[in-house]
Amino acid sequence: MKAAVFNRYGGNEVVQIREMPKPVCGVQDVLIRVRAAGVNPVDWKVRSGQAKFFTGKRFPKILGNECSGEIVETGSSATRFKPGDQVIGWPSVWRLGAFAEFASVPQSSTFPKVSAVTFEQAACIPIAGLTALQALRDKGRVSSGKKVLINGAAGGVGHFAVQIAKIFGARATGVCSGPNVEFVKSLGADRVIDHGRDDFAGAGEQYDIIFDAVSKRSFRECKRALAPGGIYITTLPSAAVILNQFLFGRFSRRKAAVMSVRQNEADLQWMMDHVSAGRIRIVIDRSYSLDQAAEALAYSEGGKTRGKHVLTISS
Repeated sequence: MKAAVFNRYGGNEVVQIREMPKPVCGVQDVLIRVRAAGVNPVDWKVRSGQAKFFTGKRFPKILGNECSGEIVETGSSATRFKPGDQVIGWPSVWRLGAFAEFASVPQSSTFPKVSAVTFEQAACIPIAGLTALQALRDKGRVSSGKKVLINGAAGGVGHFAVQIAKIFGARATGVCSGPNVEFVKSLGADRVIDHGRDDFAGAGEQYDIIFDAVSKRSFRECKRALAPGGIYITTLPSAAVILNQFLFGRFSRRKAAVMSVRQNEADLQWMMDHVSAGRIRIVIDRSYSLDQAAEALAYSEGGKTRGKHVLTISS
């Protein structure tokens, strides 16, 4: 099978498209014919070695953390699915393997795909979609009338977060670059701030939830823009956030939390239901072939993504 692999950590020059053996389907695994794979910042961070504590030093490694496709084989103890089932596969950062024509994924990390959602859409949901949902709902306790600010509102996580905030009845403010202002408005944001012209942290307005979807603003910078009882949520751990979340937060009127996405079938179903109903629009900025995996990673690393981008691997 064809796969995007790397033999050492480094820049995009280490990414190669090679013929690799088809994965062995373990007893608790399913083998997926991959139709599409989502591209996320975690992919180029894995490639560069920023996640080597989890990924280790054994090479070659096949890139990719999320995919969608069809079951072609099941392990002897993997009885939930059958060949032909359309699914979402979410291999862990320890396992990887989604940037390939076939991926072996634990049955416990494989979820049914709704027929009304395309393979490309489905491959965009696990990491970015559930990060946005779990950050706002579980960490932020978003609800009707709350004021929510999303920093990085035009990106993969951010464009989901704007729409999810509105579904919960919140008042959503998006922060993005000037060229993306109209795009973020089209997602339903009540207000959009061009970060090249205005600094939300010093503007004097306060929010119940500040979700830094791109981890570019610190808790210290954002604290003055938090209303009493408000919370700052980031995807990048820092000493200040960890101390507030686990030690000092109980004494503080303004809290901070680190968001780490978790696999959850009910949440995936919730997202797909809202996509099917037209309440969430998945914007796919660019679609690449498997041969263009290095180009896709470079685009993600450049930080200019509008919505999501995917690899379309087979049709």
